[in-house]
Amino acid sequence: MDLTHTTMIAAIASGAVVGLLLAVFGGGGSVLATPALLYVVGLGDTHLAIGTSAAAVAVSAAVNLLGHARSGRVKWPCASVFGAAGLAGAVGGSSLAKQVDGQALLTLFALAMAAIALAMMRRPKADGDPLVHISWPLTLRLAPIGLATGFAAGFFGIGGGFLIVPGLMAAAGMTLANAAASSLLSVSLFGVATSANYALSGQVVWPVAGLFILGGAGGGWLGLRAAGVLAGHALLARRLFAGLVLVVAAYVAWKGLSG
Repeated sequence: MDLTHTTMIAAIASGAVVGLLLAVFGGGGSVLATPALLYVVGLGDTHLAIGTSAAAVAVSAAVNLLGHARSGRVKWPCASVFGAAGLAGAVGGSSLAKQVDGQALLTLFALAMAAIALAMMRRPKADGDPLVHISWPLTLRLAPIGLATGFAAGFFGIGGGFLIVPGLMAAAGMTLANAAASSLLSVSLFGVATSANYALSGQVVWPVAGLFILGGAGGGWLGLRAAGVLAGHALLARRLFAGLVLVVAAYVAWKGLSG
């Protein structure tokens, strides 16, 4: 596609918004990347948008991961087991998605967005063990959940954080703060696997992905600071964002069903 000034500004601005949301909310923060590339940037093809968004989200998640790592919130052993298991799932999910018709995939994507929004409206549990350590029983619980989550992330081209966070909490018993931070490793790994799979089919627009990443870096920097400001109103902020995702999901479903 031709990169006009309007397209470049739209890609950077969209990336900034997604990067900010990813840093603030973790799970679900990247779900608007594909709709933004389709309807704001104007990629016009579902598979192109998914492949490009996966590449951009992978880098944005990695940038935000560094910020959380410096704060000591990432449980690296547990996150690594979950992410490694999910890589195979992401490859399988993205391979299947490439075979699905674009309009049908768009409709399924809208359903995934709605599920994400409803999940974000629930009050998350904050309890857990802040000193959790990896063990063989823990590994056997983390791996299958990681595999299934990676498949969903690869199929829909989303970060999958809304599944990763509760998955880490359920399997490892870690706190919400540790799970949200640790989830970014899997979001990044799943994004790399998905975008690489789409790139093999020529379905990643790299200049747009680069601009999206540029915006995401700035948005992530702001989001890490906004997260502290919103700490006292985290549930309200999540529910407002979830309401926005539901509205966008309805629009995406309409576009998918109407062709």
